[in-house]
Amino acid sequence: MEKIPNQKAWFLVLPVFVLVAFSAIIPLMTVVNYSVQDTFGNNKFFWNGVGWYQELLDPSTELGGRFFASLWRNLIFSAIVLAIEIPLGIVVALAMPRAGKGVAFSLVVLALPLLIPWNVVGTIWQIFGRSDIGLLGWALNRLGLDYNYVADPIDAWATIVVMDVWHWSSLVALLCYAGLKSIPDAYYQAASIDGASRWAVFTAIQFPKMRHVLVIAALLRFMDSFMIYTEPFVVTGGGPGNSTTFLSIELVKLALGQFDLGKAAAMSIVYMLIIIIVCWAFFTVMTNAGADHDRDQGQRGGKP
Repeated sequence: MEKIPNQKAWFLVLPVFVLVAFSAIIPLMTVVNYSVQDTFGNNKFFWNGVGWYQELLDPSTELGGRFFASLWRNLIFSAIVLAIEIPLGIVVALAMPRAGKGVAFSLVVLALPLLIPWNVVGTIWQIFGRSDIGLLGWALNRLGLDYNYVADPIDAWATIVVMDVWHWSSLVALLCYAGLKSIPDAYYQAASIDGASRWAVFTAIQFPKMRHVLVIAALLRFMDSFMIYTEPFVVTGGGPGNSTTFLSIELVKLALGQFDLGKAAAMSIVYMLIIIIVCWAFFTVMTNAGADHDRDQGQRGGKP
């Protein structure tokens, strides 16, 4: 029998499309409109074309220099936190209990940092790192370290990195733990019978099960770290100097501090495209690598 197509399901998703249009597409078109115009004030705009984009992508200009300097800070920060949080999340997930009362306790403890709002996290670490009333700053100075995140760029970077690791490593650990929980006990029993070492169990059983959730964790953490704004703004305000001025902070300075709507709109569009391109490239590479690994495992297992 020939199946009669039913298009009524589109009416069920129509409210979602309308909501997305009002909350995302229309504001995005407004930003695109601002990025190709300039103004002398009094709400009078005139066509500027791709002028802001040319100035933004030219490192020799003031706008381009600020943009590329902030971009490099963002990339370095994302690389540092990913290099710390992914291995740390795996280690924490492997150390968590698989059964018993300790499971609920571990999950609650790991989830606590994720429940704290971003501005509260920044305020906590701003006070925590102060040398006069903060426990961290006071303890480091008592140990002989001249720690001052307000005046020293290295101390400011270290504070922001440690703050992000404390805040978001739990997310990676919880995702990895979910992947580990999906492994049947029969796999561990077979490995025990074969006399597999702890490292062999990790590489042959546990890591392949965590690989897919690690891709999700890495993508989420890259997007969050690359778009970070609230925490470093509350802790350092982008300083000392411009040492912790990331793209998001630079964008707010342009849009709200200097009220250069055209420049800020162009920067936000390029900012968004960078995130999309990097996430797409990362996801494609990791997915293809996982598919190649599964294919090799299948071919190796199929040999007599």
